[in-house]
Amino acid sequence: MRIIRWWHGWSQRRPNLAAFGLGALSALALPPLFVLPTLLIALPGLLALTEGQSFRRAFRLGVAFAIGHHLLGLYWITEAILFEVARFWWLLPLAVPALSVVLSPFIALPVAVAARLPSGLARVLVLAGGWTLAGIAQQFVATGFPWNPLGSVWAIPGAVGDVALQPAALFSVHGLTLLTVLLASLPSLGRKAWAAGAALLTLWLSWGADRLAEPAAPASGLIAVLVQGNVVQGQKANRAAYLENFNRHLKLTETGVAEAMGKPTLVIWPETASPFLIDRDAAARAAVAEAAQGPAMVGSIRIDADGQPRNSLMAVYGPGPVAGLYDKWHLVPFGEYVPDWLPLPVKILPGQGLAKGSGPETISFGGLPPAGLLICYEAIFPGQVVDEANRPDMLVNITNDSWFGNSTGPRQHLAAVRLRAVEEGLPLMRAANTGITAGFDAHGRELGRLNMGEQGVLLVPVPGPLPPTLFARLGLWWPTGLALLTLLAGWGLARKGRY
Repeated sequence: MRIIRWWHGWSQRRPNLAAFGLGALSALALPPLFVLPTLLIALPGLLALTEGQSFRRAFRLGVAFAIGHHLLGLYWITEAILFEVARFWWLLPLAVPALSVVLSPFIALPVAVAARLPSGLARVLVLAGGWTLAGIAQQFVATGFPWNPLGSVWAIPGAVGDVALQPAALFSVHGLTLLTVLLASLPSLGRKAWAAGAALLTLWLSWGADRLAEPAAPASGLIAVLVQGNVVQGQKANRAAYLENFNRHLKLTETGVAEAMGKPTLVIWPETASPFLIDRDAAARAAVAEAAQGPAMVGSIRIDADGQPRNSLMAVYGPGPVAGLYDKWHLVPFGEYVPDWLPLPVKILPGQGLAKGSGPETISFGGLPPAGLLICYEAIFPGQVVDEANRPDMLVNITNDSWFGNSTGPRQHLAAVRLRAVEEGLPLMRAANTGITAGFDAHGRELGRLNMGEQGVLLVPVPGPLPPTLFARLGLWWPTGLALLTLLAGWGLARKGRY
């Protein structure tokens, strides 16, 4: 075809620009667009561009691809800077490009390694295994930032996504990344590979449909009352609006509890929803208890015994002392604290930022099912969301995504949350300040939502948990081992001359 011949000639003359464009094209498959066919062009195109290249040259092309991918996939980070543009205007042109460059080796390295092999199945296996291993490493290196793993492209809203996400219960989103890179790269192997790809996808979706057809876990009998106050980010720190914002959440709570018509409820407020220190302010605590008429979980800042602020979730049950608390432990670098390994020449946070908690935790109070707690950013870390020594029956995620406006960021965050429910086999209730508030069952099926910009309350009957999934039992070692085996299989085929 003429267009293919044109592309081949142009990409040979401007390979770096071509790689950048392919990376940007691949980002269209990410939430919330889900244009998955772009991967059938982007990954085979990347393989063709790097074929026969030296390690250094292929790495450079991989960097260009990764920058294009991340610039489009992470543009929404700029929205947070706009809230304090008077102070940090100089960061606007730097933040997302700099982060894209920092993240680029996690794609460029597997691309460069795979480029050392002749084109064929061996090279595809090495790329898929290496890409997945790099994605797992991205979860831990320099505090970790595993946003938008390629496996998240299957978190399509509705029934198709419900089916496609089920293998995450076996090997997490990282395993979905492995399958995605394999599937998207097969067209580079010729016509016979299309049949293999169709067979793989059919097997994948058939298994997912069978899993969804299994009997549902018995319902807990609990109604989650998810409160979405829709407080504009600029008003959250406005002292003049403190009481108005607090009363808004109280009134929504009263409305939701009334709609539950006497059934057992759990009221959940978003991250930092209370402008008052709930653990210290008896009057605020009493007001929440009166509105909830039962157990409630409230996002609030707290000041610890050392005078350090913490981003916390408070368990309120009656007007007495808090019935439990949880401190966020996976803090946002440069948003909630400044890492010691990269001090900045300018001060961007008051004091030393926030102090972090001790790790995943399960709490139970007021006769509720034991709940695992996730505050905002913590929900993007597969395999790090549950206290393995005290497994919960449900997950609760509170967040404030208003920092990122009506962009792709909150929607990508929701896709990550949904994946955690599938991976762990646990229902998940999510309360967001200004969207997206939602509930999911243990298969990741959405039970209801409040969209961006809506003020309201969502009532969700809380389903029961499923037995621990394979991934819940084996953890991250399992997808790591699969990725390593895939990579070694590719090298083995290459050494034997079977491509």
